[in-house]
Amino acid sequence: MHEGFLGTAAPRYADLILLLELTMGLGLLFGAFLAGIRKFRAHAWCQSVIVLMNAASIVLFMLPSFRSHVSPRIPLKLGKSFYALAAAHAALGTVVECAALYILLAAGTTLMPEKVRLVRYRLWMRTVLAAWWVVILLGVATYARWYIPNLFRR
Repeated sequence: MHEGFLGTAAPRYADLILLLELTMGLGLLFGAFLAGIRKFRAHAWCQSVIVLMNAASIVLFMLPSFRSHVSPRIPLKLGKSFYALAAAHAALGTVVECAALYILLAAGTTLMPEKVRLVRYRLWMRTVLAAWWVVILLGVATYARWYIPNLFRR
C-alpha cells in the first residue's frame, strides 16, 4: 500500500519533501555557479531563499516527524538503521542548517558584530554546500529505509 506519488509506502508529504530537498540541493549548486560567474547578487538571493525555505521545511515537516517517530526511541533503538539514519540525518542537518543561517547573517547582513563575521567566505560556503549534500544523501537513505520495504532486508 502506498499513498504517495513516487510508488513507495511513503505518505504524499514525504514524497513532496524528498523532491523539494533534492530541488533545493540543485538550486544551491546553481547558486554556487552564479558565484563562479561573478553574479554575486543573484547568488546571494538564490542561496538565501533556499536556506530559508529549508528552515521552513525543517520546522513544518521534519521536526514534527522526528519528534513523533524517532526521538521517543532514542537511545534505545539507535542500533537499528531505521532510527540511526534518521538521527544522523537530523543531527548533521541541524548543524548544516545552523551554519547556513550563520553564513547568511555573517556574509549577507551587517547584523552581526564585525568580530564574528566571516573572512574566508569561499571556504565556509563550499564546506557547507558539501555538507548539505551529505545531509541530502542521508535524507534519501532515510526515505529509502523508511518507505521502500524490502530494500534493506535480506
